[in-house]
Amino acid sequence: LAAACMAAEKAYAKSIAWGKTASGEEVRLYTLKNAAGMEAKITNYGGIIVSLSVPDRMGQFADVVLGFDTLSPYLGKHPHFGALTGRYANRIGGAKFKLNGQEVQVTANSGKNHIHGGVENFAKKVWKASEFEKGDHAGVEMRYTSPDGEEGFPGTLECLVTYTLKANNALEIKYRATTDKATVVNLTNHSYFNLAGEGSGDVLGHEMMIAATEYTPTDAALIPTGEIATLVATPLDFNAPLKIGSRIDSSFKALVQGRGYDHNYILRVGSGLRLAAKVRELKSGRVMTVMTTEPGMQFYTGNHLKGVAGKSGHVYEKRHGFCLETQHYPDSPNHPAFPPVMLQPGEVYQSTTSFQFSTN
Repeated sequence: LAAACMAAEKAYAKSIAWGKTASGEEVRLYTLKNAAGMEAKITNYGGIIVSLSVPDRMGQFADVVLGFDTLSPYLGKHPHFGALTGRYANRIGGAKFKLNGQEVQVTANSGKNHIHGGVENFAKKVWKASEFEKGDHAGVEMRYTSPDGEEGFPGTLECLVTYTLKANNALEIKYRATTDKATVVNLTNHSYFNLAGEGSGDVLGHEMMIAATEYTPTDAALIPTGEIATLVATPLDFNAPLKIGSRIDSSFKALVQGRGYDHNYILRVGSGLRLAAKVRELKSGRVMTVMTTEPGMQFYTGNHLKGVAGKSGHVYEKRHGFCLETQHYPDSPNHPAFPPVMLQPGEVYQSTTSFQFSTN
């Protein structure tokens, strides 16, 4: 019995067969668990975080990400639940940009614009994956080679994404990529969170803090204008913790355009991992702290969710989840003043984001 208890307290990683794509590729589901009992389930189809089970202040566990119970709905059209997003996360205006003086045309999959990597984006690829256990950490490595010209992007891009569940209840995501030709890269994860537990209603009562004083204003299609604007003393300002719903239906132009929050926040300048956001759900006491090396973060409040049949018979509606997508700014290839997203042969794209869970 003692040996069994010791085994239960160790971190572990394991996988099971989880179905096949329409073309017959095998998909697996990877379970990562730490000694504290926190559990992450991640599939190599799209690198999707399928579930994330974390404790509340009473030690009761709940799954805090929206999604599906089985593979099948992920294979169809869905709101990018939990997915690895690339080759370019967020939007590119006009689905084109100039690279080394040459115009590059990428897939227009959002009207005349590009969003989240195109039609057959990284969220729809079967990644080569292998689980690992390292001390009190458990993780899974995922690899994908994006061929030259995929969705219009130049260069063969070799991608490695590593998910690590740590002993301190942090899920860390490390991104790495190299190319054989000049290209642009912007990778993120598109999980929808609800710290009360998925399927428990809207997130408007969550208390949000975002470490940013500026944002990138957009046009009506949510393409950045190139301007950098202050958000201090506007309804976008979360420097002091405030409930998400306290000003979400304001007549402030940016909120009207996004039908709620759907904005790129410019994170405070610094090196290494730094604080991006801290979210608290008052009833459960769950807290999520987001740390990142990225210069920006898209805060999105699930404004377009409508009647999505999710896990355990739950139906997801407008604002039932929020996303904190750490990334470079939208439309950066068309704005030289924005932090650069170009990757050259011989260079290495690297990015790290940590979602740490605690209670208070």
